[in-house]
Amino acid sequence: MTRSPDGPPPMAQLASVGAGRLRVDGILDFGSVGPLLAQGEALMPRTGQVQIDLSGVESANSAGLALLLEWLDLAQARGVRLRYLGMPESLTRIAAFSNLGTLLPTEAEPDPALG
Repeated sequence: MTRSPDGPPPMAQLASVGAGRLRVDGILDFGSVGPLLAQGEALMPRTGQVQIDLSGVESANSAGLALLLEWLDLAQARGVRLRYLGMPESLTRIAAFSNLGTLLPTEAEPDPALG
């Protein structure tokens, strides 16, 4: 997702990209996390495991971190094993500063067992 120099920032999107895989693209901020939370609730499976690829996140602030924590709570409530891939440096720094880094389940590479 690329930003047009003339227009508004692109709306962040969450999409299914395969069995057990979701991908976030865009900017995670106060304006985008509400719709993304609703999309996550709709796309989160009821069982099993899911990986959310964050490598398409252009920038993020503390609202983005709150979104990841909300998705983690949702997954735990549904009995789903959730992992985040491609965590942006901005989110890693905010999580570390907030002493929340150890709560976020991250992986460097996708799980080949998922489609």
